[in-house]
Amino acid sequence: MQTQETLQRAITATGELKSIVRTMKVLSAVSIRQYERAETALEDYRRTIEMGLEVVARQADLASPPERPEESSGLGAVSFGSDQGLCGRFNETISAFGLGELMKLQPNRARRRVLAVGLRVAAFLEAQGESIEERFVEPASVAGITPAVQGILLQLGRWRSSGLSRILLFYNEHRSGVVHDPVMQTLLPIDFQQFAERRDWPSHSLPTHTMASRPLLAALVRQYLFIAVFRACTESLASEHASRLVAMQIAERNIDERLEGLNARFREQRQNKITEELLDVVAGFEALTSYPRRPPGRRSTVTSAAVRPVSLPGA
Repeated sequence: MQTQETLQRAITATGELKSIVRTMKVLSAVSIRQYERAETALEDYRRTIEMGLEVVARQADLASPPERPEESSGLGAVSFGSDQGLCGRFNETISAFGLGELMKLQPNRARRRVLAVGLRVAAFLEAQGESIEERFVEPASVAGITPAVQGILLQLGRWRSSGLSRILLFYNEHRSGVVHDPVMQTLLPIDFQQFAERRDWPSHSLPTHTMASRPLLAALVRQYLFIAVFRACTESLASEHASRLVAMQIAERNIDERLEGLNARFREQRQNKITEELLDVVAGFEALTSYPRRPPGRRSTVTSAAVRPVSLPGA
């Protein structure tokens, strides 16, 4: 049985763990808002790029639908996960979803090329037999997203140079609050028909451009790809922290229950200790009161018969 000292140490350690969990909750809530603001700030720029693609697609006759890739062609995939744990089934969900979609689109593993953002999602994919060609460390803040996206785009450019025509993005999309769902997005090839068929231009006069269509289109496509990968990364990061927030809330409830049980046992043992001490005091008092005493004021007497004469030397 645990002693009072052991229980006190356990209560102290559990209280410290609760403070850590509370801190992680606050950090996750702040991080969710941080990534939401980053995506909102990118929204106007995304709309501008898509409007530019709309103009070029109309004037350069790019409205034809993209060719359907053959089943024997290669397929590239970028899977966004996390480097850190304590986020529930975040990595398991996206890796299982991505593998399921890849098996439908390209059953031949040898013709699949996978890039993983986050060491944990890479580990889950490899555990299912998927070969990871490249790993990227997950950005730790909004400032780290841009360098990470640039590195991913460089790798995707090498894939394109090697003849890979179709690339997909797999990530958890943050809905609202702590809700997120795994989604798949086709990054390449770009369906220019969706831009050419739009009829929601904000003004009455259609815009035009003076520079050559091909260089302008190439610049717009580069920005379009950057925005798509940047958005996928921010959505994944926001979803990760939302999942971690849920996990920390569950952990906090479990810690509260644990603390309640430890405090109950500590109070019980303390009460038992006090009861034992009181019983010892009562038992000692009863032992003292039940011991026989001489009546007060009574003196012991010695009879003369009991006194023997003592002869002194020389008498």
